[in-house]
Amino acid sequence: MADIDNKDQAEMDPADMEDVEEVEEEETGEDSKARQLTVQMMQNPQVLAALQERLDGLVGSPSGYMESLPKVVKRRVNALKNLQVKCAHIEAKFYEEVHELERKYAALYQPLFDKRSEIVKAAYEPTDEECEWKADEEEELSDEMKDKAKVEEEKKDEEKEDPKGIPEFWLTVFKNVDLLSDMLQEHDEPILKHLQDIKVKFSDAGQPMSFTLEFYFEPNDFFTNTLLTKTYVMRSEPDETDPFSFDGPEIMRCTGCPIDWTKGKNVTQKTIKKKQKHKGRGTVRTVTKTVPNDSFFNFFTPPEVPESGEMDEDSEAVLAADFEIGHFIRERIVPRAVLYFTGEAIEDDDDDYDEEGEEGDNEEGEEEADEENDPEYDPKKDGNPPAECKQQ
Repeated sequence: MADIDNKDQAEMDPADMEDVEEVEEEETGEDSKARQLTVQMMQNPQVLAALQERLDGLVGSPSGYMESLPKVVKRRVNALKNLQVKCAHIEAKFYEEVHELERKYAALYQPLFDKRSEIVKAAYEPTDEECEWKADEEEELSDEMKDKAKVEEEKKDEEKEDPKGIPEFWLTVFKNVDLLSDMLQEHDEPILKHLQDIKVKFSDAGQPMSFTLEFYFEPNDFFTNTLLTKTYVMRSEPDETDPFSFDGPEIMRCTGCPIDWTKGKNVTQKTIKKKQKHKGRGTVRTVTKTVPNDSFFNFFTPPEVPESGEMDEDSEAVLAADFEIGHFIRERIVPRAVLYFTGEAIEDDDDDYDEEGEEGDNEEGEEEADEENDPEYDPKKDGNPPAECKQQ
């Protein structure tokens, strides 16, 4: 057969061979167009959303395998599920003991946090020995450079007033963390300059699991409170109706505290003027109305969770964000405040995404290379100009 095929190919007219080559090129072009169309579709947010919705619908859907099992095997599987429920209850007890350990070690951390607060608000001046910090090897400078930097630093200090403590410590922490800076408004900043400390207080032994965030303020012109609190009540037990969903303690509700605002200083409200036209006489009058205003201090008046547990979508979204913020302040901000002040903790957080970002860049580069090597690709038809053309 191989000899016959070779003979037939040799006897084919050259024009016919060209036709064959053209057909193959056309097929290759169609494959390339199909690939480009697929890439364009996968870059369309609406297409991706529809695809994700379909995939979400498949998650957890029965494959039919369980239904096909013999009755005696299903019976044994039920026994395994009962064991799993018992595991969930043991896990709940584990997290209760973890909470007790947190309480124990919080008492050990607190003296260090108290000293941090005293330094920040200038109640204590650390000794030279306490201020000595060994830099990393790559940060070490020569003796000459150190002396020069010391002279310049002393010169700058002479030109400035002697600041007390560490000014705007907590405000700087908030501004450095995206999760918190998104909550800050310009009118919040003058108030947060008076924030002196944030503490975490755990519930007492034998009490329901909870923690309270305590915000300590120095006397200021905005409100008379020296302490603002936010309490989060948690639960560490499987839901009887859905025990397999248990994944550790969950925040059930939170309560804030009233803020005693000085007259005219309440940044959580704003006054607007509206014009109203009388239906009959046609006269116009201006009325003043007080409406809610965006502010970090809305953090202390979260939506209330009704006893039924049913809430509208907006309230659920607000509470979900609130729980995330409260947990982040407790777990990260309070224990590592100085590292968020300097930005070092933020760099560590960003490092978690570097590898993924580099992979994304490589994929994009490969995609651009494919387009350039594609004979069907026309840059004039591309809605996105080349990178060198974007900046004019």
